[in-house]
Amino acid sequence: MPMARAGEEVARAADVFAVEGDGGALPIRFVRAGDDLDRLAGMTAEEMAWLKANGMRTSAARKQVLLSARDGQLGGVVLGLGNGNSGDPCGPSELLVGQIASTAPRATFMLADEEIDATLAAVSWGLGGYRYRRYKTGAAGGEWARLAMPAGVNGQEVLDIVDAVWMGRDLINTPASDLGPAELEAAARAMADAHGAQVSVTVGDDLLSANFPMIHAVGRASTRAPRLIDITWSKPGGRADAPRVTLVGKGICFDTGGLDIKPASGMLLMKKDMGGAATALTLGRMVMARGLDVRLRILIPAAENSIDGNAFRPSDILTSRAGQTVEVGNTDAEGRLVLADALSLADEEAPDVLLCFATLTGACRVALGPDLPGLFTNDDALASEIAAAGLAVGDPVWRLPLWPGYDRNLESEIADLSNVSDGPFAGAITAALFLQRFVRNAALFAHIDLFGWRPSARPLGPKGGEPQSARALFRVLNGWYGG
Repeated sequence: MPMARAGEEVARAADVFAVEGDGGALPIRFVRAGDDLDRLAGMTAEEMAWLKANGMRTSAARKQVLLSARDGQLGGVVLGLGNGNSGDPCGPSELLVGQIASTAPRATFMLADEEIDATLAAVSWGLGGYRYRRYKTGAAGGEWARLAMPAGVNGQEVLDIVDAVWMGRDLINTPASDLGPAELEAAARAMADAHGAQVSVTVGDDLLSANFPMIHAVGRASTRAPRLIDITWSKPGGRADAPRVTLVGKGICFDTGGLDIKPASGMLLMKKDMGGAATALTLGRMVMARGLDVRLRILIPAAENSIDGNAFRPSDILTSRAGQTVEVGNTDAEGRLVLADALSLADEEAPDVLLCFATLTGACRVALGPDLPGLFTNDDALASEIAAAGLAVGDPVWRLPLWPGYDRNLESEIADLSNVSDGPFAGAITAALFLQRFVRNAALFAHIDLFGWRPSARPLGPKGGEPQSARALFRVLNGWYGG
C-alpha cells in the first residue's frame, strides 16, 4: 500500500461509534464499590456466577469480564469501576470506558447504566479506540469495537472532540521523515480549510525580512526551511468584537540538540518535539468545530534544529522580534527561542487569552512525570479553572510557579538575557520565565510544559503521541465562549 501522507487522516472517530442507533448493541454494565454482585440489575444468576468465577470484586477498578449469550455468542461486558477514583486515568470513573474500546472484540456495544455521565463515557470510548496504523502494511479497516452513541448525548460534539485528539495524535506519531515544517504546514492548512480559516505562512529567509530572527536562526541549518504558520478564524456570524484567543505551539519537527547535540537516547523520541504545535492545532480544531464565538489565532513556529556549517552556536547573540538580545547558552534550548518570536507577534495585538503549548523541558518531566503537564500562569483564578477542568475530563495539569526570584537565572553579562541558566536547578520555571519576558499586553497568559507522549497503553489511549491539555483547555474556553 502507498505510504500515507503526513497529516492525512486514515481513520476518523466515527469508525468507533455506531451513530445510527443501538439496535442489537451489547450492554456494558458497571460494578461499583458497594454494589452487591448478587443483585446487579439485568444480570442472570449464571452471569453473576461467571463474574465471581473470573475474580470480579466490587473494589476492583479496571477489571473487565466478557459475558456469553445463551447461544454462545458474545453477550456483553462488565467493567469494574471500584470506588470511582482509580487514578488511572485520573478523574471520573467514566474515563475507564476507554479501556473497553481498545480490548473488546469487534461488536457494537451500548451503555446500560443511566447513572453514568454518558457524554464523558462516549468521549472516553473514542479516545481509547484510537490506533495508529499508517505504516502497518497489512492493517485492515473496520476492525473496531463500536459504541452506540448514547441517547441524549450530542453525538457531533463527541465526534468533534475525539476527531481533534486523533488528529493531534497522528501528527505527533508521524516520524520526522514524513513530518517536517512543510508537512506540518500542509496539515495545518488542511485543518484550516476544513473550517473556513485563513492561513498565512512566512518561510525561510523571508523570516528575516518579516522580523522573526530567532525562528530563522534555529531552523536555518536544516535543508527543510523553517516557517511561521499563522491561522486566523472567527465564528461565521459571530461578534466583530469577540474575544481574541491566541494559541502558540512549539513546532520543532525534530530536535538533534543542534551543536550541543543530544545523545542517541535523547533523540529517540524527538519526532514528538512538535507536540506543542499538535496540541495548539487540536485545541484550535475543537474551537472551530464547536463554533465558539471568538477571534481565534494559531501561531506555529515550525523548524528542525539541525547541524550544519551555518547552525547557530553556543555564545551567539540573537536579536529577538521584541528587540531583546539573547545569549545562546545552549543550542538544545531552542524551543523557547522560536516561541519567543511567536509570542511577541501574538502579544502585539493584546489578546484576551494567550495560551502557549510546548514540549519544553526535561526538568518538568523530572518534577511531574510524563502524565502531568506543568501549568504556568500568574492568574490564580485561571490556574484553578484549568486544573479543575483537567480533572473533570481526565486531562490533568499541575501548576508550577512563575517564581520571580529565579528571574536572575536568565541574566547574561553581554546580552539582555540568556536562554538558559548557569545552574542545574529550576529548569522548567526558568524556561517559563524566559517566555514570560516576551508577553506584556495579553490579558491572560498561560504556558503549558507538556510531554506529548503516553509511555504505555492506558484506558484513554495507546502508547504514543498525546496532545495533552487540549481537552482541558477546550472545557475552559467552551465554558466561557460556547453557545
